[in-house]
Amino acid sequence: MNIEGSASPSPLPTSDTSVVTSTFSVVDYIVFTLLLLFSLAIGLYHACRGWSRHTVGQLLLADRKMGCLPVALSLLATFQSAVAILGVPSEIYRFGTQYWFLGCSYFLGLLIPAHVFIPVFYRLHLTSAYEYLELRFNKAVRVCGTITFIFQMVIYMGVVLYAPSLALNAVTGFDLWLSVLALGIVCTVYTALGGLKAVIWTDVFQTLVMFLGQLVVIIVGSVKVGGLGHVWDVASQYGLISGIELDPDPFVRHTFWTLAFGGVFMMLSLYGVNQAQVQRYLSSRTEKAAILSCYAVFPCQQIVLCMSCLIGMVMFAYYKEYAMSIQQAQAAPDQFVLYFVMDLLKSLPGLPGLFVACLFSGSLSTISSAFNSLATVTMEDLIQPWFPEFCEAHAILLSRSLAFGYGLLCLGMAFISSQMGPVLQAAISIFGMVGGPLLGLFCLGMFFPSANPPGAIVGLLAGLIMAFWIGIGNIVTNMGSGVPHPSFNASTFSLFSNLTNTTVTTLMPSATLSKPVGLQRFYSLSYLWYSAHNSTTVIVVGLIISLLTGGMRGRYLDPRTIYPVLPRLLALLPLSCQKRLCCGSCGQDIPMDTNLFPEKMKNGVLQNSRIKEAMAEDGSAHQGYSPTFIVQETSL
Repeated sequence: MNIEGSASPSPLPTSDTSVVTSTFSVVDYIVFTLLLLFSLAIGLYHACRGWSRHTVGQLLLADRKMGCLPVALSLLATFQSAVAILGVPSEIYRFGTQYWFLGCSYFLGLLIPAHVFIPVFYRLHLTSAYEYLELRFNKAVRVCGTITFIFQMVIYMGVVLYAPSLALNAVTGFDLWLSVLALGIVCTVYTALGGLKAVIWTDVFQTLVMFLGQLVVIIVGSVKVGGLGHVWDVASQYGLISGIELDPDPFVRHTFWTLAFGGVFMMLSLYGVNQAQVQRYLSSRTEKAAILSCYAVFPCQQIVLCMSCLIGMVMFAYYKEYAMSIQQAQAAPDQFVLYFVMDLLKSLPGLPGLFVACLFSGSLSTISSAFNSLATVTMEDLIQPWFPEFCEAHAILLSRSLAFGYGLLCLGMAFISSQMGPVLQAAISIFGMVGGPLLGLFCLGMFFPSANPPGAIVGLLAGLIMAFWIGIGNIVTNMGSGVPHPSFNASTFSLFSNLTNTTVTTLMPSATLSKPVGLQRFYSLSYLWYSAHNSTTVIVVGLIISLLTGGMRGRYLDPRTIYPVLPRLLALLPLSCQKRLCCGSCGQDIPMDTNLFPEKMKNGVLQNSRIKEAMAEDGSAHQGYSPTFIVQETSL
């Protein structure tokens, strides 16, 4: 039921003429207020605790003393925002369970960061992920990466803050800007004063609230319709349960390959190189704890995805049994879940407030992470390199001021977020359009020793241009196509103003639309392939430019910034094959640090045993980082 060209979206149930008058009770307001107060209290506790002993390291990285479990729950909460809580059930309700296959991408999407990105970042003892770009390339590449990340997160914050407030206002009459201001102010205060430790521990609390709120909806909803078994039967009867769609066409919105493999690149851009997540890895007390936290996120992500999908199925079964009002039938997709919750829990005071608390917990956790990461990269990448003479007290004050400043900017972005389309696709598309080129930039540096600074900068620009070409081309194509679109109420997001929306056909029965051709087909690329397409563009263009500009010849390459892909692959082959592949001499094009590598080369290959001793003496030993790889590969 989920794919263009195969089936149309699930029809809405027959509506009656009743008008929804769902409102918050006093108990609901109390529950919602308690969420904000508890979040603020946790943040202020960590802010006031040892106020006079606070350091920049404590504010930005929690003194690198966090344990595995709180880091894992914070990693989960950072991007399990209100976007997913509202968007995923609506996706399942309208198009079927095909989206559930996104869970297949979680395995590689978390395994690769755990064993590739985390070891490299952690052993370099970074504060900002973009410090890596300066160590691998130069300062100009670092600044380009930082500015791109800031652009990405500022736009995303507007979506995360405004979307749930708008939906809540439309469904319950809850004051729109009161909720926006409450979220923004509370989040800004505890993030700016308490730093990363406050953010992580409030994330833990908010994660538990999210789990509880979603669980309540599943339990109450399934009981009202006759149990989860009946929910599954109804979904099967109406074709909501999707099979494995193996169509390899990347222009089809959701297929198994799109979700399972296109989703891997999306996950890598989130959990591999995004500063909000990297900062949590770096706050762990050990590298092993950082890796374990990444592993711990995997089952949590699967549980969260299952709960969101079950809410969508329960909602479908519920409205097959109970009539939907005209107001609900004409609602924007992003409001379906809230209408359902208010209808389902209206006779149970306090529970609607609990779900709204769950919804805003997702927003709080995501926004606080964004504030903290933005303050960190601005401080570490744009200010301290140019003004290194800052004393500790001034640096702390500036870090807090930056967090406050980004909080105010987030409130401003909320005013323009009403121009964005359905929140799930909009948010993921933003990360694909901007996060994809950033992923490509890090992969270019980490896996290709021949890539140089000009190649990195030109590759990043090419990736961003390609991303916005597809996005803007999609908008222009859809606006000129004259395709009718669903009638949403006045509070809906403007579909045609969304620069990150992929294709209007995702909301329409496929039978009514002609198949796009030429550039129009190119513009209809599935949003889940954005990260893969744009990161590949960065790598290909970056390697070509690097080759044309002489690679790394004449430049120093820090071996700690390279992940040794080739030795890891060669280690899987028989020993005889390894000797045959590695027996040739390779010229050394890159000046190596003679203090770090004092041993003479023999047949063009540095002696590994002596190099490991030298690296250990230098304090930069890296298990599995073979200097043979550095010498042989840099001449490519």
